[in-house]
Amino acid sequence: MRARVVWIVSDGKPGHVNQSLGLAEALARATPATIHTLPALPAWRTWLALLLKRFPGNPYPEPDLIVGAGHATHLTLLAARRAHGGRAVVLMKPSLPRRWFDLAILPRHDGVAADAHTLLSEGALNRIQPALDADPAQGLILVGGPSAHFDWDSATVCKQINTLVERTPGMHWTLTTSRRTPTDFAAQLPVSPALDIVPHTATPPDWLPAQFARCSTAWVTPDSASMVYEALTAGAEVGVFDLPVNPKSRIGRAVSELADAQRITRFVSWCAHGTLHPNTYPLAEADRCAAWILEWLENK
Repeated sequence: MRARVVWIVSDGKPGHVNQSLGLAEALARATPATIHTLPALPAWRTWLALLLKRFPGNPYPEPDLIVGAGHATHLTLLAARRAHGGRAVVLMKPSLPRRWFDLAILPRHDGVAADAHTLLSEGALNRIQPALDADPAQGLILVGGPSAHFDWDSATVCKQINTLVERTPGMHWTLTTSRRTPTDFAAQLPVSPALDIVPHTATPPDWLPAQFARCSTAWVTPDSASMVYEALTAGAEVGVFDLPVNPKSRIGRAVSELADAQRITRFVSWCAHGTLHPNTYPLAEADRCAAWILEWLENK
């Protein structure tokens, strides 16, 4: 069987590249495939490439699939397809008409209806694999920061973290921040031998997957929706700290739906009952989406 060739168009943003790699690696698990990453072109070069039907500086084999996430990748996806063929797969709701792409995979919370060319995913795709040997005595705390979706309050989050650490004797917690975390946040955290603090600036690219592989429990601030879905994919039991939500937020609604479905446990509920909902059926969205793409290709 000939290996399929997958091009990833990268805008340089780790979160977007993570989504594309998650899908490409799932395709490679399902069928022989090679993966190549190329940068998104500047707008003027993209329009020129579309006009001339030439894609500059490409050393890779002709693609079967061209995948991209992020608005800056959209025109490059189309220019690459026009010059080299293949099918253009856009992740997340595009700024251009969806019909211009062959396939679209969009988070359900984007509010777009599924159709023959559009698949809805539970959250953004990611590269996480289920943990096979997680330690029940190891827990992970993932802290975001101010966003349009929740009213951030560092003191409130730190108080909840302190309560969590105090009420879980025998657990060792590893906490990391994000680029959005306020600079004074770490100074407000409790000092405890049961809590290690690793700032995001000290975490290499493979650090978080390694933590998901060893930690059986994860607590996440609700603004970090992608981290919630990654924790659910890893098979961890997931708790979410409480913050006031913007009632118009699609991310807020998605977190609420996860709580209602007992996929995650809100902090207030954990305080009342002392337990987290089990993650009986870990998410495997990248693999599900890869299977959908391969079936679509087989029927073409």
